[in-house]
Amino acid sequence: MARAFLFVLDSFGIGHAPDAASFGDEGADTFGHIAAACAEGRADRAGLRQGPLHLPNMYSLGLRAAAAVAAGCEPDRDFGTGVFFGAAEERSTGKDTPSGHWEIAGVPVPFEWGYFPETVPAFPAELTARLIEEAELPGILGDCHASGTEIIARLGEEHVRTGKPICYTSADSVFQIAAHERHFGLERLYALCETTRRLVDDYKIGRVIARPFVGESAETFERTANRRDYAVPPPEPTLLDRVEAAGGRVIGIGKIGDIFAHQGVSVVRKGAGNMALVEAALGAMDDAEDGDLVFANFVDFDTLFGHRRDVAGYAAALEAFDRHLPEVFARLKRGDLLILTADHGCDPTWKGTDHTRERVPILGMLPGSRAGSIGLRSTYADIGETVASHLGLPAGRHGVSFLTSQHA
Repeated sequence: MARAFLFVLDSFGIGHAPDAASFGDEGADTFGHIAAACAEGRADRAGLRQGPLHLPNMYSLGLRAAAAVAAGCEPDRDFGTGVFFGAAEERSTGKDTPSGHWEIAGVPVPFEWGYFPETVPAFPAELTARLIEEAELPGILGDCHASGTEIIARLGEEHVRTGKPICYTSADSVFQIAAHERHFGLERLYALCETTRRLVDDYKIGRVIARPFVGESAETFERTANRRDYAVPPPEPTLLDRVEAAGGRVIGIGKIGDIFAHQGVSVVRKGAGNMALVEAALGAMDDAEDGDLVFANFVDFDTLFGHRRDVAGYAAALEAFDRHLPEVFARLKRGDLLILTADHGCDPTWKGTDHTRERVPILGMLPGSRAGSIGLRSTYADIGETVASHLGLPAGRHGVSFLTSQHA
């Protein structure tokens, strides 16, 4: 039996990367700053959580030791047979979701993404004019850098009244469109995003994101789980393509299908929020067969708590996820590989609302192996190559397996 389970805790960085200063992120540390806030009582919230950050299962996989590795220190202990830990830094030049996931899947991004300036308007006039004409819109609202929840609260009522979609961006290479599921129409929103995807290709924009919402007033507007990402495809075959080519299945949990433009994703299973995604991942583990990869993204850490700079919420979400890890461990069989990692940081104590350029943890289990510390990896691609090696797939061009010589 050889199966692989690759779980991405979206934005769970463990300390700034060597080039973080060029991104304005020197000193960022998602895990370290959350843990410090919890220890000091600054992340206590009535009815939600209190006290030190409680992650016993991730600690048993070496999370603290991985953070030490990321900081350039020696870990103080190993964690027993079958457990490995370490950290990785990103070779791709961005700190966005597609770059992180593609590199995890063995393909670093070899080019610079395009970005929209932090001006008002943010979008080039010719792009806006073409979008309005081709999509037959009465106009657009927003046209700026914004937080999704804030701009929906601010412009949602005008959107419902006028029929103009809310268009905004961020420090990422992204064009986001928010629209009301009933008043504007969900399928119409998706069609609008498909048109936008084609138009922004000339600007090298990584993603167009549909952000549907419901509610009838600024106080009741709420984004739904019907988000859809329209990403450009990876520049070359990824780990996912190699799994399928060998006859295995890739079961994508959450937004994995969207991130990879549905290339190499055999099955898509979604859920509204982290706990629903955990249930979907557990079900996929039950269904996975020899040669299969279950690739999951747990998005709430990033979208609900990192971007919103909600330290207590992020801490509570980590603790809730950690409580479910014994259910994951119980489904592992001899020959299975489990890896927990992240795609970038999003330090909730940091300035602004954007991602932070950080190293990420690599925590894992391979029952029967003798791995221990895998050290600091120079690219996320080592994660994908480790999965490929484990599943008996041909090696890729950009990384090396950290467990090749460690198998029992």
